[in-house]
Amino acid sequence: MTILNSVQSWNRARRTRNALNGLSSQQLEDIGVSRNAIDHVAKNAHTF
Repeated sequence: MTILNSVQSWNRARRTRNALNGLSSQQLEDIGVSRNAIDHVAKNAHTF
Protein backbone atom coordinates (compact mmCIF):
# COMPACT_ATOMS: atom_id res chain seq x y z
CA MET A 1 0.00 0.00 0.00
CA THR A 2 1.41 3.36 -0.98
CA ILE A 3 1.36 6.45 1.16
CA LEU A 4 -1.29 7.93 -1.11
CA ASN A 5 -3.51 4.87 -0.70
CA SER A 6 -3.05 5.02 3.07
CA VAL A 7 -4.07 8.67 3.18
CA GLN A 8 -7.07 8.04 0.94
CA SER A 9 -8.16 5.12 3.10
CA TRP A 10 -7.76 7.16 6.30
CA ASN A 11 -9.74 10.04 4.80
CA ARG A 12 -12.53 7.74 3.61
CA ALA A 13 -12.80 6.25 7.11
CA ARG A 14 -12.79 9.75 8.65
CA ARG A 15 -15.62 10.91 6.38
CA THR A 16 -17.63 7.76 7.07
CA ARG A 17 -17.09 8.12 10.84
CA ASN A 18 -18.17 11.77 10.74
CA ALA A 19 -21.28 10.95 8.72
CA LEU A 20 -22.31 8.12 11.05
CA ASN A 21 -21.67 10.23 14.14
CA GLY A 22 -24.00 12.85 12.68
CA LEU A 23 -26.91 10.41 12.65
CA SER A 24 -29.36 10.05 15.51
CA SER A 25 -29.48 6.83 17.52
CA GLN A 26 -32.76 5.98 15.79
CA GLN A 27 -31.24 6.45 12.34
CA LEU A 28 -28.29 4.26 13.28
CA GLU A 29 -30.68 1.60 14.57
CA ASP A 30 -32.60 1.78 11.28
CA ILE A 31 -29.46 0.89 9.33
CA GLY A 32 -28.31 -1.71 11.85
CA VAL A 33 -25.31 0.12 13.29
CA SER A 34 -24.72 0.80 16.97
CA ARG A 35 -22.69 3.75 18.21
CA ASN A 36 -20.13 1.26 19.53
CA ALA A 37 -19.62 -0.09 16.00
CA ILE A 38 -19.04 3.21 14.19
CA ASP A 39 -15.23 2.98 14.27
CA HIS A 40 -15.31 -0.62 13.07
CA VAL A 41 -17.74 0.19 10.26
CA ALA A 42 -15.72 3.23 9.18
CA LYS A 43 -12.42 1.32 9.10
CA ASN A 44 -13.94 -1.56 7.16
CA ALA A 45 -16.11 0.43 4.74
CA HIS A 46 -15.38 -0.26 1.08
CA THR A 47 -16.23 1.91 -1.85
CA PHE A 48 -17.86 0.36 -4.88
